[in-house]
Amino acid sequence: MSETLSQSVPAPAERPHHRFEELVARAQQGPPVVTAVVHPCDQASLESALEAARLKLIQPILVGPALKIQQTAARCGLDIAGLEVIDAEHSHDAARKAVEQVRQGRAEALMKGSLHTDELMAAVVARDTGLRTSRRVSHCFVMDVPGHPTPLMITDAAVNIAPSLKDKVDIVQNAIDLAHALGAAEVRVAILSAMETVNPDVPSTVEAAALCKMADRGQITGAVLDGPLALDNAISPDAAAIKKIASPVAGRANVLVVPDLEAGNMLAKSLSFLAGADAAGIVLGARVPIVLTSRADVEITRLASCAVASLLAAARRSTPSAAIH
Repeated sequence: MSETLSQSVPAPAERPHHRFEELVARAQQGPPVVTAVVHPCDQASLESALEAARLKLIQPILVGPALKIQQTAARCGLDIAGLEVIDAEHSHDAARKAVEQVRQGRAEALMKGSLHTDELMAAVVARDTGLRTSRRVSHCFVMDVPGHPTPLMITDAAVNIAPSLKDKVDIVQNAIDLAHALGAAEVRVAILSAMETVNPDVPSTVEAAALCKMADRGQITGAVLDGPLALDNAISPDAAAIKKIASPVAGRANVLVVPDLEAGNMLAKSLSFLAGADAAGIVLGARVPIVLTSRADVEITRLASCAVASLLAAARRSTPSAAIH
């Protein structure tokens, strides 16, 4: 019998954020995804990789300075016996060698350890040696917000600073594909702005209208889109009713597309720090899912991020045409 998350975190009755436990349990139904863990040279990153392995979410390949990894394990009382360790000179070299593991077909996911996100992503997007696809790389938060009936996905709050309309097409499609991989029965995408009417003086409202029309014409698939929508009438049925907005998305959105990184970052962090939300993070649009963790993340968030990567990898294995080329 596979181990369950309840063995390492409090039961749902003891804490309000239980949807991530369900996410982990769903990921455990499949085989662990082989994951190159990049530079796991501090306690948080190494311990998270080992716990995800114990729960059979991932099969880790540790990539980084071997001596430093061994010293970290010894100092923190962690057992890495039996795990493959690929020696690297430093964090940049670890990122490059982890990407090589994917290119050689030895890993189906990447997981960030104790290195800067920019270091890892530079190796991922390298033109000749990286993991580029025809899609724009983007980031997605999967958020469990207390009191909200369904998980919320927010994109892009971590990678694209000021995305163009062309970039947003990929950002939206990446999020839709992820939502399907996570089992969403219907994907309802709200293109957010400060208002729900198209205003030529507010570029995000014009882009929202264009994205919705592109979905109508089949340029974005797999979801129903609406926008521009303000945050309140995107997620609150009452707010949508007051504004007399009639659409299958208004008040019921499960994917929120923000105008730019600043708006997305502030939205995600306000939900985390003011509403007590959990936020799992994943990078999409590369050949494989990339787990991005923060030093501030608690264990449940890190494990949920691994579960998201595992479910996405499983979806690509079962439907090869869903993989991005």
